[in-house]
Amino acid sequence: MEQNLNYYKIFYEVAKSGNISKAAETLYISQPAVSKSITKLEQALNHTLFTRSKKGVKLTDEGETLFQHLKTAFESIENAEKTLKRIDQLGMGQLRIGVSTSLCKYILLPYLQDFIRHNPHVKVSIECNPTYETIQLLKQGKIDIGLICETPLNKQYHFMPLRSIHDTFVTTQTYLDNLILRENDSIHKETDCNRETTNNERTEKFDYESSKTSSPYSDEEDMLTNIPNVAGLLLFTEPTTRTEDISLSTKEILEKSNLMLLDKENISRIYIEKYFENQDIHPGQVLEINNMDLLIDFATIGMGVACVVKEFVSSYIDSGQVIEIPLDCDIPHRTVGFIYDEHSLSNTTKKFIEFTSF
Repeated sequence: MEQNLNYYKIFYEVAKSGNISKAAETLYISQPAVSKSITKLEQALNHTLFTRSKKGVKLTDEGETLFQHLKTAFESIENAEKTLKRIDQLGMGQLRIGVSTSLCKYILLPYLQDFIRHNPHVKVSIECNPTYETIQLLKQGKIDIGLICETPLNKQYHFMPLRSIHDTFVTTQTYLDNLILRENDSIHKETDCNRETTNNERTEKFDYESSKTSSPYSDEEDMLTNIPNVAGLLLFTEPTTRTEDISLSTKEILEKSNLMLLDKENISRIYIEKYFENQDIHPGQVLEINNMDLLIDFATIGMGVACVVKEFVSSYIDSGQVIEIPLDCDIPHRTVGFIYDEHSLSNTTKKFIEFTSF
């Protein structure tokens, strides 16, 4: 069939014009070349396609059947060419992006807003999924480009850094104050318990030692007169602890609070777990949430301490809705960027990459 495609084109032009010389002018070839091509096509199909006369050529029934099929095919090709030309003229195209919900809201949207303003005819579709699913969609060819936090990738994919983000822990001042009061109360109860035990031990020891020897005092009154000196010494060695003097370290806050984290399948959670391991932090109570916006919302209503991206919660910190927990050791920053296959980029995707690189 491939060797006959040129013959079909020549046949189509001759059939449209009904004249070999006109077809030759349209195709910019000689009349003998047109006639020869028609003859070869008739031989290949084993059918006569034209009847020839002095006025020109006329399609046979078989030639008319072939022409109708070719007409549909060539008109479709012409329409496709016109569409592509229109796409180039108007900047039309399709852009399929894979991204997590939080990265879409806080990083991608500003870029998209400017890109669409300059390219209003581009059809944009967004697939919101965790990083690992975004990578799988790219492998399957279901998206053109993904926005992710940097992670080990197959060599066929290119990672284009966009910006850095920083993880942090936030809560309300009220929650932190209540946490300190709760832990202070626990310390008091433990101290009182230890004090009671110690006093009992000392009393028993005092009685025992007193009974070992006879009293040097002549009567009970003389003895009682001297005992307060010892009692006063016991009381002096056990001062009470003031509430305002109690504070918690970062490690204690993270281990004793209601710690709110993204679910375990999220790459951000995996990153934070490594930080906990390196800092020997062992959270006692963890509330898993699959959306960073909810983490922020829960933190603002005092549900606990949330691990969030500082850049995403900066307005809440500035307004005083939440406070940032100071860290003994900063969490290493992460890099957000676009991932794509350089060998299968559409013109629209290339244009988007160029747009975001400025």
